[in-house]
Amino acid sequence: MAKSLFQEVRANKVKSVVIMLFFLVMISCLGVLAGAIYGDIYFGAILAIIISFIYLLIGYYSGDSMILSMSGAKEATKKEYPHLVNTVEGLAIAAGVPTPKAYVINDSARNAFATGRDPKHSSVTVTTGLLEVLNREELEGSHVKNYDIRFMLVCVIFVGIITLLSDFILRSFLWGGRGRSDRKDAGNLTLIFIVVGIVLAILAPLIGQLIHLAVSRRREFLADANGAVLTRYPQGLANALKKIAKDPDPLVDNANRATAHLFISTPFRKRKSFVTNLFSTHPPIEERIRRLEEM
Repeated sequence: MAKSLFQEVRANKVKSVVIMLFFLVMISCLGVLAGAIYGDIYFGAILAIIISFIYLLIGYYSGDSMILSMSGAKEATKKEYPHLVNTVEGLAIAAGVPTPKAYVINDSARNAFATGRDPKHSSVTVTTGLLEVLNREELEGSHVKNYDIRFMLVCVIFVGIITLLSDFILRSFLWGGRGRSDRKDAGNLTLIFIVVGIVLAILAPLIGQLIHLAVSRRREFLADANGAVLTRYPQGLANALKKIAKDPDPLVDNANRATAHLFISTPFRKRKSFVTNLFSTHPPIEERIRRLEEM
C-alpha cells in the first residue's frame, strides 16, 4: 500500500506541474488575443502575465483568510471545543507538521475542510453538525499533510484569472477594440479571428473549471489515503464518511462554488444527473468508503 501511495504522490506532483503549465499557456493565449484586439499582441501577453502574477500573489497569501471569512468560521478554543483542538494537535504531532488552527462553523450540516498555503499557515474547519456525531477516531484525518490545500487554492486562482480575462475579451469584442479598425481590409481573416476569439473566450473558463473539478475529484482519493496512513486506521475515516453520507441536510449555508472543493464532502444537496456529476467537486462518497475499507 505504501509503495503505491508514494507512486501516486509522485505521479500527482508531475500532473500538478503539467496542469500549472496548461493554465499558464491558456492565460498567455488569452493575453495574446486581448492584445490583438487592441493592436499589440506582445503587450497583451505581458500585461496578462503581470496581472495574473499580482492576482496570484494576493490570492495565495490572503485566500485562506478570505475563505474562512466567507464560510463564517470562528476560531475554536480549548475551553469551548477541547475535543476538536486536542485531536488537531495530536494529528499534527503524528504528521510532524506545525499545528493548524482549528475553526468551527455553526451549521447543522456534517462537513469539514482544510485550507492554507502550507502546513505552517493552515487551518482545519469543522461544522458543529459534524462534531456532534463523530468520535475521536472518526474525526481524525487531515488533508494538510500532502499540500492538497495549496495546490487546489492555486487552481481556483488560475480559474478565476482565466474567467476575468475571458470576460474582458468578450466585452472588448462587443464594444469594439482599437486594433479591429486596423484590420478592416483583412476580410475573411478578420472574421475568422473574431469567431475563434469569441469561442476561445467562452470555452476557456469552462475548460479551466472542468480541469479544476477533475483534479479535485482525483486528489480527494489521495487525500483520503494519506489521512488513513497518518491515523493508521482507515476504518475511522470510512465510518466518518458513512455518517456524512447519511446527513439529512448536507447543505452548508455559507458554502459556494469557489469553496466547495475544499470540503471533505460536497456541501450542497445531492442531485444525481450527468451534468451534476460532470461539475462535481468530489468523487462518489460510496467509492471513497469502499477504497478505505479495502486498505
